[in-house]
Amino acid sequence: MSKTQLTAQAQAAFAAELDALRAEVAADLGQRDADHIRGMVTSARAHAIAGRSLLMFGFDPVSFIVGVLALAKAKIVENMEIGHNVLHGQYDWMGDPALNSQTYEWDIVCTSRDWRKTHNFEHHSYTNILGKDDDYGYGLLRMTGEQRWTWKTLFQPIWYLLLALLFQWGVAIQDLKLGRWFKGRMQPGELRQRAAPFLRKARSQLFKDYLLFPLIGFWNWPRILLGNALANLLRNLWTNAIIFCGHFTLDAQVYAKAEVADESRGAWYLRQIQGSGNLEGGRWFHRLTGHLSHQIEHHLFPDIPAPRYVEMAPRVREICARYGVRYNSAGFWRQYLGVLWRILRHALPLDRQRPKREAASAGA
Repeated sequence: MSKTQLTAQAQAAFAAELDALRAEVAADLGQRDADHIRGMVTSARAHAIAGRSLLMFGFDPVSFIVGVLALAKAKIVENMEIGHNVLHGQYDWMGDPALNSQTYEWDIVCTSRDWRKTHNFEHHSYTNILGKDDDYGYGLLRMTGEQRWTWKTLFQPIWYLLLALLFQWGVAIQDLKLGRWFKGRMQPGELRQRAAPFLRKARSQLFKDYLLFPLIGFWNWPRILLGNALANLLRNLWTNAIIFCGHFTLDAQVYAKAEVADESRGAWYLRQIQGSGNLEGGRWFHRLTGHLSHQIEHHLFPDIPAPRYVEMAPRVREICARYGVRYNSAGFWRQYLGVLWRILRHALPLDRQRPKREAASAGA
Protein backbone atom coordinates (compact mmCIF):
# COMPACT_ATOMS: atom_id res chain seq x y z
CA MET A 1 0.00 0.00 0.00
CA SER A 2 1.44 3.36 -1.06
CA LYS A 3 1.97 6.27 1.31
CA THR A 4 -0.46 9.18 1.41
CA GLN A 5 1.13 12.42 0.27
CA LEU A 6 -0.20 15.88 1.21
CA THR A 7 0.64 19.27 -0.21
CA ALA A 8 2.64 21.65 1.98
CA GLN A 9 -0.53 23.63 2.69
CA ALA A 10 -2.48 20.50 3.62
CA GLN A 11 0.40 19.29 5.82
CA ALA A 12 0.35 22.56 7.74
CA ALA A 13 -3.42 22.36 8.27
CA PHE A 14 -3.17 18.68 9.23
CA ALA A 15 -0.48 19.45 11.80
CA ALA A 16 -2.45 22.39 13.20
CA GLU A 17 -5.46 20.16 13.91
CA LEU A 18 -3.37 17.52 15.66
CA ASP A 19 -1.48 20.18 17.62
CA ALA A 20 -4.80 21.65 18.75
CA LEU A 21 -6.03 18.23 19.89
CA ARG A 22 -2.86 17.67 21.90
CA ALA A 23 -3.09 21.11 23.52
CA GLU A 24 -6.74 20.54 24.44
CA VAL A 25 -6.04 17.23 26.17
CA ALA A 26 -2.86 18.50 27.86
CA ALA A 27 -4.81 21.40 29.35
CA ASP A 28 -7.37 18.97 30.79
CA LEU A 29 -4.89 16.72 32.64
CA GLY A 30 -5.58 16.48 36.34
CA GLN A 31 -6.76 14.35 39.22
CA ARG A 32 -8.31 11.51 37.26
CA ASP A 33 -5.02 10.94 35.43
CA ALA A 34 -3.10 10.94 38.73
CA ASP A 35 -5.65 8.58 40.28
CA HIS A 36 -5.33 6.23 37.32
CA ILE A 37 -1.55 5.82 37.41
CA ARG A 38 -1.47 5.50 41.21
CA GLY A 39 -4.25 2.91 40.97
CA MET A 40 -2.18 0.98 38.43
CA VAL A 41 0.83 1.05 40.78
CA THR A 42 -1.33 -0.34 43.59
CA SER A 43 -2.79 -3.00 41.30
CA ALA A 44 0.63 -4.11 40.06
CA ARG A 45 1.97 -4.39 43.61
CA ALA A 46 -1.09 -6.33 44.78
CA HIS A 47 -0.81 -8.79 41.90
CA ALA A 48 2.92 -9.23 42.54
CA ILE A 49 2.34 -9.95 46.25
CA ALA A 50 -0.51 -12.34 45.46
CA GLY A 51 1.44 -14.12 42.75
CA ARG A 52 4.63 -14.55 44.78
CA SER A 53 2.63 -15.65 47.84
CA LEU A 54 0.78 -18.33 45.87
CA LEU A 55 4.04 -19.60 44.41
CA MET A 56 5.74 -19.58 47.80
CA PHE A 57 3.03 -21.04 50.04
CA GLY A 58 0.93 -23.09 47.63
CA PHE A 59 1.46 -26.74 46.82
CA ASP A 60 -1.27 -27.60 44.31
CA PRO A 61 -1.29 -27.03 40.52
CA VAL A 62 -4.17 -24.53 40.63
CA SER A 63 -2.38 -22.14 43.00
CA PHE A 64 0.75 -22.50 40.85
CA ILE A 65 -1.09 -21.52 37.66
CA VAL A 66 -2.93 -18.63 39.35
CA GLY A 67 0.33 -17.48 40.96
CA VAL A 68 2.16 -17.46 37.62
CA LEU A 69 -0.66 -15.54 35.93
CA ALA A 70 -0.88 -13.00 38.76
CA LEU A 71 2.88 -12.39 38.74
CA ALA A 72 2.93 -12.17 34.93
CA LYS A 73 0.12 -9.63 35.04
CA ALA A 74 2.01 -7.61 37.66
CA LYS A 75 5.10 -7.53 35.45
CA ILE A 76 3.10 -6.64 32.34
CA VAL A 77 1.23 -3.79 34.04
CA GLU A 78 4.42 -2.48 35.66
CA ASN A 79 6.35 -2.59 32.38
CA MET A 80 3.71 -1.34 29.97
CA GLU A 81 1.08 0.77 31.75
CA ILE A 82 3.45 2.15 34.39
CA GLY A 83 7.13 1.91 33.40
CA HIS A 84 6.88 2.64 29.69
CA ASN A 85 4.48 5.53 30.16
CA VAL A 86 6.21 7.05 33.18
CA LEU A 87 9.55 6.96 31.35
CA HIS A 88 7.97 8.96 28.53
CA GLY A 89 7.37 11.79 31.01
CA GLN A 90 3.61 11.33 30.81
CA TYR A 91 3.24 12.01 34.55
CA ASP A 92 6.11 14.42 35.22
CA TRP A 93 3.55 17.23 35.58
CA MET A 94 2.35 15.59 38.83
CA GLY A 95 5.61 16.42 40.62
CA ASP A 96 5.65 12.96 42.23
CA PRO A 97 9.27 11.74 42.63
CA ALA A 98 8.07 8.13 42.48
CA LEU A 99 6.61 8.73 39.00
CA ASN A 100 9.30 10.94 37.50
CA SER A 101 10.71 9.95 34.12
CA GLN A 102 14.30 10.76 35.08
CA THR A 103 14.39 8.70 38.28
CA TYR A 104 11.95 5.80 37.75
CA GLU A 105 13.57 2.37 37.42
CA TRP A 106 11.35 -0.40 36.12
CA ASP A 107 11.11 -4.16 36.71
CA ILE A 108 12.89 -5.29 33.55
CA VAL A 109 16.48 -6.03 32.54
CA CYS A 110 16.78 -2.92 30.35
CA THR A 111 17.92 0.13 32.32
CA SER A 112 15.68 3.18 32.29
CA ARG A 113 18.58 5.29 31.03
CA ASP A 114 19.17 3.04 28.02
CA TRP A 115 15.44 2.93 27.28
CA ARG A 116 15.11 6.70 27.29
CA LYS A 117 17.93 6.85 24.75
CA THR A 118 17.07 3.99 22.38
CA HIS A 119 13.29 4.28 22.61
CA ASN A 120 12.23 7.77 23.65
CA PHE A 121 14.82 9.57 21.53
CA GLU A 122 16.00 7.31 18.72
CA HIS A 123 12.80 5.38 17.97
CA HIS A 124 10.33 8.20 18.47
CA SER A 125 12.46 10.69 16.52
CA TYR A 126 13.24 8.37 13.60
CA THR A 127 10.23 6.06 13.59
CA ASN A 128 10.49 3.47 10.79
CA ILE A 129 13.38 5.23 9.02
CA LEU A 130 15.77 2.61 7.67
CA GLY A 131 19.26 3.09 9.04
CA LYS A 132 18.06 5.44 11.80
CA ASP A 133 15.45 3.52 13.82
CA ASP A 134 17.13 0.54 15.50
CA ASP A 135 13.70 -0.75 16.53
CA TYR A 136 12.94 -1.49 12.88
CA GLY A 137 13.67 -5.21 12.86
CA TYR A 138 15.85 -4.92 15.99
CA GLY A 139 18.95 -5.63 13.92
CA LEU A 140 17.73 -9.21 13.38
CA LEU A 141 14.73 -9.13 11.07
CA ARG A 142 14.20 -8.08 7.47
CA MET A 143 10.74 -6.48 7.40
CA THR A 144 10.75 -4.78 3.98
CA GLY A 145 12.12 -5.41 0.49
CA GLU A 146 14.29 -2.32 0.87
CA GLN A 147 16.43 -4.14 3.43
CA ARG A 148 19.30 -6.30 2.21
CA TRP A 149 18.64 -10.04 1.92
CA THR A 150 21.29 -12.66 2.73
CA TRP A 151 21.07 -16.41 3.17
CA LYS A 152 20.91 -15.85 6.94
CA THR A 153 17.58 -14.09 6.44
CA LEU A 154 16.01 -17.47 5.67
CA PHE A 155 16.25 -18.24 9.38
CA GLN A 156 14.50 -15.10 10.58
CA PRO A 157 11.35 -16.95 11.74
CA ILE A 158 13.68 -18.69 14.21
CA TRP A 159 15.34 -15.37 15.13
CA TYR A 160 11.90 -13.89 15.75
CA LEU A 161 10.85 -16.78 17.99
CA LEU A 162 14.03 -16.37 20.06
CA LEU A 163 13.51 -12.61 20.24
CA ALA A 164 9.92 -13.09 21.44
CA LEU A 165 10.95 -15.61 24.11
CA LEU A 166 13.80 -13.40 25.35
CA PHE A 167 12.32 -10.02 24.52
CA GLN A 168 13.38 -8.16 27.67
CA TRP A 169 16.98 -9.24 27.00
CA GLY A 170 16.83 -8.22 23.34
CA VAL A 171 15.63 -4.76 24.32
CA ALA A 172 18.20 -4.53 27.12
CA ILE A 173 21.23 -5.06 24.87
CA GLN A 174 20.04 -2.70 22.14
CA ASP A 175 22.22 0.21 23.23
CA LEU A 176 25.33 -2.00 23.35
CA LYS A 177 25.45 -1.75 19.53
CA LEU A 178 26.88 -5.26 19.31
CA GLY A 179 26.72 -5.17 15.51
CA ARG A 180 29.39 -2.45 15.50
CA TRP A 181 31.54 -4.50 17.87
CA PHE A 182 31.28 -7.66 15.77
CA LYS A 183 32.31 -5.66 12.69
CA GLY A 184 35.34 -4.24 14.49
CA ARG A 185 33.92 -0.71 14.63
CA MET A 186 33.94 -0.48 18.43
CA GLN A 187 36.85 -0.72 20.83
CA PRO A 188 36.59 -3.22 23.72
CA GLY A 189 36.80 -0.35 26.21
CA GLU A 190 33.75 1.35 24.72
CA LEU A 191 31.81 -1.91 24.82
CA ARG A 192 32.72 -2.44 28.48
CA GLN A 193 31.60 1.09 29.29
CA ARG A 194 28.28 0.61 27.50
CA ALA A 195 27.74 -2.82 29.07
CA ALA A 196 28.43 -1.87 32.70
CA PRO A 197 24.95 -0.43 33.52
CA PHE A 198 23.25 -3.32 31.70
CA LEU A 199 25.27 -5.93 33.62
CA ARG A 200 24.47 -4.29 36.97
CA LYS A 201 20.75 -4.25 36.17
CA ALA A 202 20.83 -7.82 34.82
CA ARG A 203 22.51 -9.09 37.99
CA SER A 204 19.88 -7.34 40.09
CA GLN A 205 16.96 -8.81 38.13
CA LEU A 206 18.41 -12.32 38.07
CA PHE A 207 19.19 -12.17 41.77
CA LYS A 208 15.65 -11.10 42.65
CA ASP A 209 13.72 -13.65 40.57
CA TYR A 210 16.06 -16.63 40.57
CA LEU A 211 17.91 -16.45 43.88
CA LEU A 212 16.31 -14.16 46.48
CA PHE A 213 12.69 -15.32 46.28
CA PRO A 214 13.55 -19.03 45.85
CA LEU A 215 15.79 -18.74 48.93
CA ILE A 216 13.08 -17.03 50.97
CA GLY A 217 10.71 -19.88 50.15
CA PHE A 218 13.42 -22.53 50.35
CA TRP A 219 10.89 -25.28 51.11
CA ASN A 220 9.26 -24.58 47.74
CA TRP A 221 12.22 -23.28 45.74
CA PRO A 222 11.75 -25.38 42.55
CA ARG A 223 8.15 -24.20 42.26
CA ILE A 224 9.13 -20.55 42.87
CA LEU A 225 12.01 -20.73 40.39
CA LEU A 226 9.82 -22.22 37.66
CA GLY A 227 6.95 -19.84 38.41
CA ASN A 228 9.19 -16.77 38.13
CA ALA A 229 10.64 -18.04 34.85
CA LEU A 230 7.17 -18.67 33.40
CA ALA A 231 5.91 -15.23 34.52
CA ASN A 232 8.89 -13.59 32.81
CA LEU A 233 8.27 -15.68 29.69
CA LEU A 234 4.59 -14.67 29.51
CA ARG A 235 5.58 -11.01 29.95
CA ASN A 236 8.14 -11.32 27.14
CA LEU A 237 5.72 -12.97 24.70
CA TRP A 238 2.93 -10.47 25.42
CA THR A 239 5.03 -7.31 25.19
CA ASN A 240 6.70 -8.56 22.02
CA ALA A 241 3.36 -9.29 20.35
CA ILE A 242 1.89 -5.89 21.28
CA ILE A 243 4.96 -3.94 20.16
CA PHE A 244 5.26 -5.82 16.86
CA CYS A 245 1.54 -5.25 16.17
CA GLY A 246 2.15 -1.54 16.64
CA HIS A 247 4.98 -1.33 14.09
CA PHE A 248 5.09 -4.26 11.64
CA THR A 249 1.57 -4.95 10.43
CA LEU A 250 1.04 -5.44 6.70
CA ASP A 251 -0.01 -1.81 6.23
CA ALA A 252 2.77 -0.19 8.30
CA GLN A 253 5.02 1.92 6.09
CA VAL A 254 8.82 2.24 6.11
CA TYR A 255 10.85 5.29 5.06
CA ALA A 256 14.25 5.91 3.49
CA LYS A 257 16.44 8.69 4.87
CA ALA A 258 16.00 10.73 1.70
CA GLU A 259 12.22 10.76 2.12
CA VAL A 260 12.39 12.61 5.43
CA ALA A 261 14.98 15.24 4.58
CA ASP A 262 13.70 18.68 5.67
CA GLU A 263 10.60 17.01 7.12
CA SER A 264 7.83 19.40 8.19
CA ARG A 265 5.78 18.85 11.33
CA GLY A 266 2.85 17.76 9.19
CA ALA A 267 5.05 15.23 7.37
CA TRP A 268 6.35 14.00 10.73
CA TYR A 269 2.76 13.41 11.86
CA LEU A 270 2.04 11.56 8.61
CA ARG A 271 5.06 9.31 9.12
CA GLN A 272 3.99 8.46 12.67
CA ILE A 273 0.48 7.53 11.54
CA GLN A 274 1.45 5.58 8.43
CA GLY A 275 4.20 3.67 10.23
CA SER A 276 1.95 2.50 13.08
CA GLY A 277 -0.99 0.19 13.73
CA ASN A 278 -3.70 0.10 16.41
CA LEU A 279 -5.36 -2.82 18.14
CA GLU A 280 -9.07 -2.90 18.95
CA GLY A 281 -10.35 -4.29 22.25
CA GLY A 282 -11.94 -3.59 25.60
CA ARG A 283 -10.87 -1.59 28.64
CA TRP A 284 -8.66 -4.20 30.30
CA PHE A 285 -7.12 -5.25 27.01
CA HIS A 286 -5.98 -1.66 26.49
CA ARG A 287 -4.62 -1.49 30.05
CA LEU A 288 -2.66 -4.73 29.62
CA THR A 289 -1.04 -3.23 26.52
CA GLY A 290 -0.10 -0.06 28.39
CA HIS A 291 -2.54 1.55 25.93
CA LEU A 292 0.05 0.79 23.23
CA SER A 293 -2.93 -0.77 21.49
CA HIS A 294 -3.31 2.90 20.46
CA GLN A 295 0.12 2.99 18.87
CA ILE A 296 -0.90 5.68 16.38
CA GLU A 297 -1.88 8.09 19.14
CA HIS A 298 1.20 7.14 21.17
CA HIS A 299 3.50 8.00 18.27
CA LEU A 300 1.67 11.28 17.74
CA PHE A 301 1.54 12.29 21.40
CA PRO A 302 4.16 10.25 23.35
CA ASP A 303 4.11 12.52 26.43
CA ILE A 304 0.32 12.56 26.88
CA PRO A 305 -0.89 10.04 29.53
CA ALA A 306 -1.66 6.89 27.58
CA PRO A 307 -5.23 6.29 28.93
CA ARG A 308 -6.21 9.51 27.15
CA TYR A 309 -5.51 7.83 23.80
CA VAL A 310 -8.86 6.04 24.07
CA GLU A 311 -10.75 9.33 23.82
CA MET A 312 -8.30 10.88 21.36
CA ALA A 313 -8.43 7.98 18.89
CA PRO A 314 -11.87 8.71 17.34
CA ARG A 315 -10.87 12.32 16.76
CA VAL A 316 -7.54 11.35 15.21
CA ARG A 317 -9.37 8.87 12.98
CA GLU A 318 -11.83 11.58 11.92
CA ILE A 319 -9.02 14.01 11.09
CA CYS A 320 -7.25 11.32 9.07
CA ALA A 321 -10.45 10.55 7.14
CA ARG A 322 -10.89 14.20 6.15
CA TYR A 323 -7.33 14.37 4.78
CA GLY A 324 -7.46 10.96 3.09
CA VAL A 325 -4.87 9.41 5.42
CA ARG A 326 -5.34 5.70 6.15
CA TYR A 327 -5.90 4.87 9.83
CA ASN A 328 -4.56 1.35 10.43
CA SER A 329 -6.68 -0.33 13.11
CA ALA A 330 -7.92 -3.91 13.55
CA GLY A 331 -8.30 -6.71 16.09
CA PHE A 332 -5.31 -8.39 17.73
CA TRP A 333 -5.28 -11.61 15.71
CA ARG A 334 -5.71 -9.90 12.37
CA GLN A 335 -2.80 -7.57 13.10
CA TYR A 336 -0.56 -10.22 14.65
CA LEU A 337 -1.11 -12.72 11.84
CA GLY A 338 -0.17 -9.92 9.46
CA VAL A 339 3.05 -9.42 11.42
CA LEU A 340 3.90 -13.12 11.23
CA TRP A 341 3.17 -13.18 7.50
CA ARG A 342 5.43 -10.16 6.99
CA ILE A 343 8.26 -11.93 8.84
CA LEU A 344 7.82 -15.08 6.73
CA ARG A 345 7.44 -13.21 3.44
CA HIS A 346 10.58 -11.12 3.85
CA ALA A 347 12.61 -14.14 4.94
CA LEU A 348 12.61 -15.06 1.25
CA PRO A 349 14.46 -13.17 -1.52
CA LEU A 350 11.34 -12.84 -3.67
CA ASP A 351 10.88 -9.12 -3.03
CA ARG A 352 14.48 -7.90 -3.24
CA GLN A 353 14.75 -4.36 -4.53
CA ARG A 354 17.32 -1.66 -4.59
CA PRO A 355 16.85 0.70 -1.66
CA LYS A 356 15.52 4.07 -2.77
CA ARG A 357 18.55 5.91 -1.50
CA GLU A 358 20.85 3.70 -3.62
CA ALA A 359 18.64 3.88 -6.68
CA ALA A 360 18.58 7.66 -6.46
CA SER A 361 22.36 7.95 -6.29
CA ALA A 362 22.81 5.48 -9.18
CA GLY A 363 20.61 7.59 -11.44
CA ALA A 364 22.37 10.84 -10.59
